[in-house]
Amino acid sequence: MFDSREKIALFIDGANLYATSRSLGFDIDYRKLLAYFQKKGYLLRANYYTAIIEDQEYSSIRPLIDWLDYNGYKVVTKPAKEFTDATGRRKIKGNMDIELAIDALELTEFVDHYVIFSGDGDFRSLVEALQRRGRKVTVVSTMASQPPMIADDLRRQADHFVDLMTLRAEIGRELSERPPRRFEPQEPADDDL
Repeated sequence: MFDSREKIALFIDGANLYATSRSLGFDIDYRKLLAYFQKKGYLLRANYYTAIIEDQEYSSIRPLIDWLDYNGYKVVTKPAKEFTDATGRRKIKGNMDIELAIDALELTEFVDHYVIFSGDGDFRSLVEALQRRGRKVTVVSTMASQPPMIADDLRRQADHFVDLMTLRAEIGRELSERPPRRFEPQEPADDDL
């Protein structure tokens, strides 16, 4: 699936990957994730996309974002939007699809193989556009959860689909293995699966 001569770029939909790994019962070890893909080819970029609730005094995702930023990831953020739904419950919306898609398309002349960590069906047309430009696209999500975290049309469009569960030993950390002072990230909800 990977060729060691390929230039690889990772595009991580933070909220989607967080929800997917949690549904499978483990956390992502981002140091291991970077090392894993560095062995697969020339890792050109590792982008992590997430929305942040800016008016909070403390954001539980801030330590993760800071760590990623200092350890080889390009972190792309924007303010999350807060609203009250029809039932009166407070909801947070932070969709980073457009930012991820634009960044991916801007790199087509430099990247051979895209790895998109998301099951969001909205990315199907991005995958198709990258393929029209002669690029290979791998999508990482899961079918092992109930319901599956990947949209069927996205899985079918990708050149390769990797179930996150198969990477658990390589890039995962058991929930119980967390360092004692580790924060509990609360990614913004993204209803666009």
